[in-house]
Amino acid sequence: MLQIPQTLEDWNSSGSDYLPGLLGMTFATVEPALVVATLPVRRALAAWNGFLHAGTVVSLADTCCGYGTVRSLPLGASGFTTIELKSNFVGTAREGTIVCTARPLHQGRTTQVWDAVVCREEAENAIAHFRCTQMILWPRT
Repeated sequence: MLQIPQTLEDWNSSGSDYLPGLLGMTFATVEPALVVATLPVRRALAAWNGFLHAGTVVSLADTCCGYGTVRSLPLGASGFTTIELKSNFVGTAREGTIVCTARPLHQGRTTQVWDAVVCREEAENAIAHFRCTQMILWPRT
């Protein structure tokens, strides 16, 4: 059975040995209707041209949406998997910290749809917009 973290500290430590920890994500809010995380920009997260790598930004947004999905799984569900992720990049960051804010559009019994926006911490204008669809998994009977 899926162990769902209970505290914000649990959410942050549960990803420490996985991609969220490797990239340096820190979660400030993990609730059923809102997930907020930050990620310090550094050279290792950039592409060769010096701009923040698209994969870094996608990883942050997908992780936020995934944590939100886990936090709001219907009772009895065994987990989820991402079935679609769309991204539009409208800016970048070369330094500082980026912030992702994710909110659900739909939280059903078989699917969830989440939107996420990534911004530079010191600016309100987005560098990327995301939408993902999660399929809710149920135990086989």
